[in-house]
Amino acid sequence: MAGPSLRPHVHWAQRHRELYLRVELSDVRNPDITITDNVLHFRAQGHGAKGDNIYEFQIEFLEPVEPKPVCRVTQRQLNITVQKKESNWWERLTKQEKRPLFLAPDFDRWLDESDAEMELREKEEEKISKMKIESRVPKDPFKHLKKGYLIMYNLVQFLGFSWIFVNMTVRLFILGKDSFYDTFHTISDMMYFCQTLALMEVCELTNRVFGRNFILFVVLGSLEEMQSKAVVFFVFYFWSIIELFRYPYYMLSCIGIEWKPLTWLRYTTWIPLYPLGGLAEAVCLIQSIPIFSETGKFSLGLPNPLNVTIQFSFLLQLYLIALFLGVFVNFRYLYKQRKQHLGPKKRKMK
Repeated sequence: MAGPSLRPHVHWAQRHRELYLRVELSDVRNPDITITDNVLHFRAQGHGAKGDNIYEFQIEFLEPVEPKPVCRVTQRQLNITVQKKESNWWERLTKQEKRPLFLAPDFDRWLDESDAEMELREKEEEKISKMKIESRVPKDPFKHLKKGYLIMYNLVQFLGFSWIFVNMTVRLFILGKDSFYDTFHTISDMMYFCQTLALMEVCELTNRVFGRNFILFVVLGSLEEMQSKAVVFFVFYFWSIIELFRYPYYMLSCIGIEWKPLTWLRYTTWIPLYPLGGLAEAVCLIQSIPIFSETGKFSLGLPNPLNVTIQFSFLLQLYLIALFLGVFVNFRYLYKQRKQHLGPKKRKMK
């Protein structure tokens, strides 16, 4: 059972606009801090000079203050910041001339009036110089237009891939395995639209977008024999699931919003999906190579006397090797991004 209430040691300091109180209590529990009629009322349980107990005190301020103190509890102490109603320098903290025994100056934060004025002046000068620097930076007149474009682009892509994912999922539940074989004829128009629109992602053209469009337009789009194969379902399905989290993440980033569950999904779901998508694309290429060899489609015959034909199927075999190398390189890159966004934050050394 707690003993009688006691007064803790309180240290104070001031600036022209603020008062700082440092209450020497550790392991503070249930702090109750209010300001009524210009009097600060403090009551809390914690470990102070008299051990673990209930501590309380009251301070009637010399001049009017704002009635909403800001409290910050640490393991060793409790800090209170009180705003003055008028910006000026007080000759003492309390209305009574005699200083209470529990109250003492906080020499760690103590400044004379002249030093405080200098500190205030330096802060104002720093603020003014920062404003001048910002005013010198040329403003982009199309900033809002670009942001609006990025938001709309990511929104349209999200809606497109959502339609693909929902449509394929519903068909899978209704038709079962039969839905595998007509995926291309059902979904291809929307996939063509989304992947053509993705050509606007300039930074992605040499990697993800190029690889997908090669599979979609060259391999699947040009061979009717490939369009009814089950692998098309898995290629489209893995593509759409990845984009369900990527495009909303970028859309919210455009307006400065970070939703942690979405960030986690954006940088985690690719771990199983990216290799699976690469595997599905590889199977698609392997199944198409005999068809291209038999038909000779896209093969290039050189004129005599060389009489040599460059088989497109041979180029696909080279592309297949590049696909696996690309998966490895991109996996490392995405893993570094995941560590950057989800890894532990490094603490700055003082």
